[in-house]
Amino acid sequence: MTNTINSERLLSLDVLRGLVLFMLVFFQPLLWSIGGVVDKPWMDAILFQFEHEAWQGFRVWDMVMPMFMFMAGVTIPFSMEKYKDNRRQAYVRIARRVLLLWVFGMIVQGNLLGLDPKYFRYYSNTLQAIASGYLVSSVLYLNLKPKWQVVAVAFLLLLYWAPATFLGDFTPEGNLPMKIDRAVLGSHMDGVEYDSSGAWHFSEYYNYTWIFSSLTFAVTVTLGSFAGQIIRRGNDKRKNALKLIVCGVILVIAARLWDLQMPIIKKIWTCSMALYAGGFSFILTGLFHYLIDYKGWSSGVKWLRIYGMNSIVAYILGEAVNFRSVVESLSYGLARYLGDWYSVWVTFGNFAIVFFILWILYRNKMFIRL
Repeated sequence: MTNTINSERLLSLDVLRGLVLFMLVFFQPLLWSIGGVVDKPWMDAILFQFEHEAWQGFRVWDMVMPMFMFMAGVTIPFSMEKYKDNRRQAYVRIARRVLLLWVFGMIVQGNLLGLDPKYFRYYSNTLQAIASGYLVSSVLYLNLKPKWQVVAVAFLLLLYWAPATFLGDFTPEGNLPMKIDRAVLGSHMDGVEYDSSGAWHFSEYYNYTWIFSSLTFAVTVTLGSFAGQIIRRGNDKRKNALKLIVCGVILVIAARLWDLQMPIIKKIWTCSMALYAGGFSFILTGLFHYLIDYKGWSSGVKWLRIYGMNSIVAYILGEAVNFRSVVESLSYGLARYLGDWYSVWVTFGNFAIVFFILWILYRNKMFIRL
């Protein structure tokens, strides 16, 4: 599971993945901590973009999860090509990665470490969304030519669109994906609440969906695989970047048109949402590929590889491990001097420890692969 640096790695992919993880496990939580102290309209305007859209619409922060998934797809052509002549080994690798991502997802958000099966949440996390999308996308890559992979993506979109359109609506209360999750997961669905008598009920505030949305999770990861195929198979990096950006623009336009019928809703990962986020992911990948891999403009951003080359470790440490007690144990005396800013310091220290651990791994060329 641990590899050394591969000289053929594309710097832009590691930097872009690193930027996503830095935003997730350092910048955004620190920004929100500062926002708790700085009560200004301009800060509220910034924080608005660093919070998920309540339902229909799209904000900057809504790009993080799909970009994380998209980047998982970008790596598929690079990691799977060598297995095309050994399908058995490929499927073993896929199964192992899916299983590990699923277990890690339960650790992060599924209450696995609570050791009480009553409170386990079986499908509730980004890592599990990546796992389901990676499973489908990898199988498609191994068995279908690119044009048939495109057909498969269209079929996945159709499988989501038809039932979601004709068997439900696109409101928080009436959407089909939520009905399916509630019927299948029951008390093991994320957001379930228990009252004093021990009876459980679905939370009226939780409206993320997972099972039916796996169809469009697979679309998001496969779009990333298409981007990876463009990069891998094209010798001209400038043309590769242009193709990526053009594909992204087309997808964004298509998504905005589809939004007229099926709204862009991240929480149920609608078809228009998958194409919209996928389009911007294509554009960002193209821009980074052009600026970093083609133009060589990497000064000042290489440090993001510390996050990007150990992205799963960064995510798990940032989301599942609390280092705040360490910070408070070593610096509680600062509380009297920092006042309200002490909470900001603790948050900074927590994620600085995460960065320090990742830096040690990077410095020692230890990169955890699933």
